[in-house]
Amino acid sequence: MTKRRDFIKKSVLGTAGIAIGGMGFSSKSYASIIGANDRINAAVIGIGGRGSAHISAWCTLKNSRNVNLKTLCDVDEKFFANSIKTVESRIGVKPLTEWDMGKVFDDKEIDVVSFATPNFWHALGTIWACQAGKHVYVEKPACWSIWEGRKMIEASKKYDVRVQVGTQSRSLANVIEAIKFLHSGGIGDVYMARGLCIKPRDSFGITKDSNPPSTLHYDNWLGPVAYRPYNEKKGHYNWHWFWETGNGDTGNQGPHQFDIARWGLNKNEHPVTAYSVGGVYGINPDECAQETPNTQSSIFKYKDGKMLEFETRGRYSNAESSLETRIGNVFFGTEGYLEINDEVWKAFRKREKEPFAGSKPSTGQPAAETLTGTEGAEHFANFIDAVRSGKDSELNCSITEGHYSAALPHLANISHRLGRGLKFNGDAEKFVNDPEADAMLSRKEYRKPYIVPDKV
Repeated sequence: MTKRRDFIKKSVLGTAGIAIGGMGFSSKSYASIIGANDRINAAVIGIGGRGSAHISAWCTLKNSRNVNLKTLCDVDEKFFANSIKTVESRIGVKPLTEWDMGKVFDDKEIDVVSFATPNFWHALGTIWACQAGKHVYVEKPACWSIWEGRKMIEASKKYDVRVQVGTQSRSLANVIEAIKFLHSGGIGDVYMARGLCIKPRDSFGITKDSNPPSTLHYDNWLGPVAYRPYNEKKGHYNWHWFWETGNGDTGNQGPHQFDIARWGLNKNEHPVTAYSVGGVYGINPDECAQETPNTQSSIFKYKDGKMLEFETRGRYSNAESSLETRIGNVFFGTEGYLEINDEVWKAFRKREKEPFAGSKPSTGQPAAETLTGTEGAEHFANFIDAVRSGKDSELNCSITEGHYSAALPHLANISHRLGRGLKFNGDAEKFVNDPEADAMLSRKEYRKPYIVPDKV
C-alpha cells in the first residue's frame, strides 16, 4: 500500500477561501513516497479553457502511468457537468467536484494537482499545494510576477515536492532534437534567438459592471486581486488583457517561445538588460478596455552579449521564416540559422537556400504507450515519472526553469509600462538602482486572506 504522510496542518476553509498560506508552517512537509506500481491520484484545478487539456492528459495517462483523475475543481460550477461527462466517457469513473481548492489540498488521497487557473492564482495555489505535500503541474507563465516565481521555487524546495511548469515543448522529441543540435554547434555559436507570437485577436468589447453569475464563486475567482465589481469583459479569459490579472500575449502565448529561445541559447540565468515598446493598435479604446499591448517588440541581452528578441503581433500580419512561422522561433549562429515551427525544424548553412538538417516525421510510440494526439500528454507523463523517482533533475521543465522563462515577459512588460530600458541584477533579482522598477517585481498589495507569503 502506498505510504502517505498526514497533513502537518489542516487548511482553513470557508466562503472566503483558505488561509493555509498564512499559517506559518514550521516543520518541513515531506512528499508522499510513491512506488512504481502505486496509483497516483490527480486533481485538476481550473477546468475551463486550458483545463480541458489537463483533463484529457490525465485520462490519457490512466493506463500507461496508472493515474486516476479523482477530482475536478473550479470556482465556476458551470464547467462541472460537461467535464464530468468527459472523464466518465474516457476512463469510466465519475470524478468528484469541488469549487474550493482548499478541500482538494485537504484530501490525503490526492498526490498531484495541476493548475490551469488564471495567472494571478498560479503562485499562491502552488505554494498552498506544496505546503499540503502535493506535487504540482502549473501552467505557463509560472507566475504573475518575478517575485512570485522565486517564492514558488522556495516552496518546492522546502516541502520537497516536484513542480513542473507547462511549457510542453520541453517534452516534444523533435524540439529536444533541435535544441541538442543547437547546443552541439550545429549552426556554430548561437548569438541570437528570436521568438514569435503572431496571433491576431479582435476586440472583445466593453460592458457595464454587473452581478456575477450564480455559478461563479466570485470572491474566490479574484483571490489575491484587489476587490472590484464583477465585469463579464474582465472575467473568463479576458483577464489576460488587464495588468492586475494578466500579462498580455507577451506573457500568455509568449512564455512557450520565450522558453524555447532561452533553452536554445543555453541561458540558465536572467538577462542583464531589457527593453520593450508596444501599444494597442487597431482597436478603438472606446469599444474595448484592453490595457496590455497587442503589439510589442522586446529585446534582452545577457552578460556575455548574446541577445534574445521577441515579437508579439496581435493584429493582421505575415508569417516569418521559410516555415511560415507564426508561433515559433528562429536561432542565428555564426555558421547559419535554424527555424522551429511547432514540432518542425530546419537548419540552413550560411547563405544556402536549402536546409542541411531538420526534423524527421515522428514514428510515435507503441500503441499501448501512445501519447500523441493529446496536447501536452508527454509533458504530463514526464512529470509523473519525476514524481515517482523523487528527482527534480528528471523534470523537463522544473519551476526553476519555468521561473527563468516567465521572468522574460515580466521584464518586457515592466520596461514597456515604464517606457524605458532596464538594467537587471539577476543574482539579486532586483533592478540596478531603480526603485521604481523594483516596485513592479511584485503585487503592491495582496487581498486577505489570499496573500503570497514572504516566508513559504
